[in-house]
Amino acid sequence: MREFQPSSKDIRFDETSYIGKVSFPAIQAAPSFSTSFPHLFGNRKIPCLIPCAIDQDPYFRMTRDVAPRLNLPKPALLHSTFLPALQGAQTKMSSSEVNSAVEVCDTANQIKKKINKYAFSGGKVSVEEHREFGGDTSVDVSYKYLEFFEEDDAKLAKIKEDYESGALLTGELKKILIEKLQGIIKGIQERRA
Repeated sequence: MREFQPSSKDIRFDETSYIGKVSFPAIQAAPSFSTSFPHLFGNRKIPCLIPCAIDQDPYFRMTRDVAPRLNLPKPALLHSTFLPALQGAQTKMSSSEVNSAVEVCDTANQIKKKINKYAFSGGKVSVEEHREFGGDTSVDVSYKYLEFFEEDDAKLAKIKEDYESGALLTGELKKILIEKLQGIIKGIQERRA
């Protein structure tokens, strides 16, 4: 049996590792090098900036370790934040849990149902309590999504102020997100058609 020597201490293989797991680091690493795109860059060795989420970091650290041995420039990383699952920041989107995310193939009605039913709220238990104490935008998924998708900073700041003061209720915040996502998804679907 062939013994694998991974480049990174964070990537582990053993005799039960599937070939897909063994080949995945190389697949992740390939776009880190301009030489993977000769139709764009020719044979020029240009350093690349890789936007990635933190869960991909071990693969790109391995890539940085291997690059000098391949006589290629080390890529630089730009870590992005995760868009939380609808159930909250402590969970992760999953293809096995269809209600953990809004999909680009969802209908307007499916988006509405998913947000209204599954989007974790930072609101209070009752309307009266919410009006008095306001909502918590640091955990509210609808607000977190708007941080990604609302391009108007002044509008986002007003939404935050109103929600945290109690002037804007959870249902109203969800409605703002639903309309925003329905418009974005509709545009994507039209372009894909």
